[in-house]
Amino acid sequence: MTGEGTRREQVSIVCGITGVFALHGKPRVEQHVLESMTAKLEHRGPDDSGYHLAPGVGFGFRRLSIIDLAHGQQPQSNEDQTVTSVCNGEIFNHEQLKSELRSQGHRFRSRSDVECLVHLYEEHGPGFLSGLNGQFAMAIHDARSNTLLLARDQLGILPLFYAIADGLLIFGSEIKAILEHPAIRREVDLTGLDQILTFPGPVSPRTMFRNIQSLPPGHCLIVENGEVEVREYWDLDFPLMESVAPIADEAHHVHRLDQLLRESVDLRLGADVPVGFYLSGGLDSSLIGSMIHDLRPEDSWQSFSIGFDQDDIDERAFQQLVSDHVGSTHHEILFDWPDISSRLKKAVYQAECALKESYNCCSLALSEMVSSRGIKVILTGEGADEIFGGYVGYRFDAIRKAQEEESFDPHVFLEREVRERLWGDADFFYERNFLEFGEIKSALYAPDIAASLDAFRSESQPLIDVSKIRGRHPLHKRSYIDLKLRLSDHLLADHGDRVALANAVEARYPFLDVGLLEYARDIPVELLLKGDMEKYILRRVASRYLPEAIVQRKKFGFVAPGSPYLLKQDIEWITDLLAYDKIKREGYFNADTVERLKKLYLRDDFSINQTFDNDLLMVVLTFEIFLEVFDMPAADPLRAPAFRRVSGANA
Repeated sequence: MTGEGTRREQVSIVCGITGVFALHGKPRVEQHVLESMTAKLEHRGPDDSGYHLAPGVGFGFRRLSIIDLAHGQQPQSNEDQTVTSVCNGEIFNHEQLKSELRSQGHRFRSRSDVECLVHLYEEHGPGFLSGLNGQFAMAIHDARSNTLLLARDQLGILPLFYAIADGLLIFGSEIKAILEHPAIRREVDLTGLDQILTFPGPVSPRTMFRNIQSLPPGHCLIVENGEVEVREYWDLDFPLMESVAPIADEAHHVHRLDQLLRESVDLRLGADVPVGFYLSGGLDSSLIGSMIHDLRPEDSWQSFSIGFDQDDIDERAFQQLVSDHVGSTHHEILFDWPDISSRLKKAVYQAECALKESYNCCSLALSEMVSSRGIKVILTGEGADEIFGGYVGYRFDAIRKAQEEESFDPHVFLEREVRERLWGDADFFYERNFLEFGEIKSALYAPDIAASLDAFRSESQPLIDVSKIRGRHPLHKRSYIDLKLRLSDHLLADHGDRVALANAVEARYPFLDVGLLEYARDIPVELLLKGDMEKYILRRVASRYLPEAIVQRKKFGFVAPGSPYLLKQDIEWITDLLAYDKIKREGYFNADTVERLKKLYLRDDFSINQTFDNDLLMVVLTFEIFLEVFDMPAADPLRAPAFRRVSGANA
């Protein structure tokens, strides 16, 4: 066997979905337009396609077959064909849900997990979303009331975008499908660009495309009687400081976390195709791999990793240690830095936004290797750092707060006003000093754009619900913000979903199981960060499965070479993209500032610590690629960056 999930029928179909819905009346949806939109998602689902057309509505679907290979086609409907759905993803608790639905008289035509959605909607309306455990993006049309429901999973593992134009709501798993519709204009969203410069990545509902929105994680969109409303149906609400649990029984928490993580891994092994796992050599992926082996010791498993020639960033020795420990058939790719330039355009095209780093190119190479070995499903350790306090910022919070309390610098007081607005806490530091960085951005943007910076400045826009972190423990504050700003729209999006499904590989995330997250939320903070040891309780669990060298290993913050490396390779197309006249003509960035940065970055004594420093030229370079691959227009400073609200939703 090759890690095939024969014991469970848990998951079915990863794919791309797209559609068009008329907000008023029932005009004809053009089939050729729907087919063109759907074709843009073929990389997400190369195995099959399907369509649903009815007055005023059209759904398109691309399929990557994982379970019920013969009968899992979509779109799917209820018994009388009045409710129709398309879903990208998996519902991990579908067996329980199906059992309940059968007792209520519903019939199923296939083993597909997502067939339960139309029946759940019949019984509960949009309220059924709160009972789902999975990774999904879905659309459901109720012909009886002409209602449309769009929904995205709790953590935003699967993407879903939408736009409103010419009386139509147009949606898709990726923006490139939406751009195929003739009603859509291609324009840059300056706040989206500013978010990428300022934060880890874009933040839902913003995208890099003006008037194309990302449905936020844990939200649904409902169109009823022509009105569009976006609602939150789930969020990870951390306890207030006075309610934070004290350490009671450490052994109990270790045992329960172990149990929940094993259950999560087991659920995500279900498939009718081979399943493998990524192996970075760090704690999180190593623990997932060891649990896989422990749960299914009779099966053979394939593990995948990436290696580098540079000793200071190469983790192959740790990867091999874990592979030998679990007995996996291990595959590795040795990534050469020149491969970055050959993959950078594809990385930007798949991400649909500018990038702050080149690591996506490494991830693309990794998923290419997985696909070449015939693996369609891969388990990964992503998500543990945000839940269990794994980043350096969690350790620095207490030190930084003490330093700022001793400072009387007036800039600190102004900075505190920005933090109060963003986080509801003037003392909370995240990423950078925003006032200082605002001056850098003003110099980087073209003069006409910089003059209107206050109208689109990302740190002036609402990012999160500050009521969800006000009064919480500092570790929980950072965890919540990391989930919203770092994980969902960056690590799970351009760094996860896009680079895996670019090569028809589905990534699954055991650490992001809803039940596990809701338990981890209440773990005493002293068991997350103990002294200077991050992820303490996870290490306790890992000690049951892994060699001590892996359990005690500090988090390894790998970064790939940035723009200084690329500039020094003197690659013609990169030089052309950053040419003075081109930058000036397009009008987004200050050509003189870009020239100064190029000279600075080309110096032999210049380097960037990408964990702490800003690779400004990487954003400029990948933004230039973005303009090219999506045929975007030059800047128009006369068009003020607006952010309309439709029925309380960002649209």
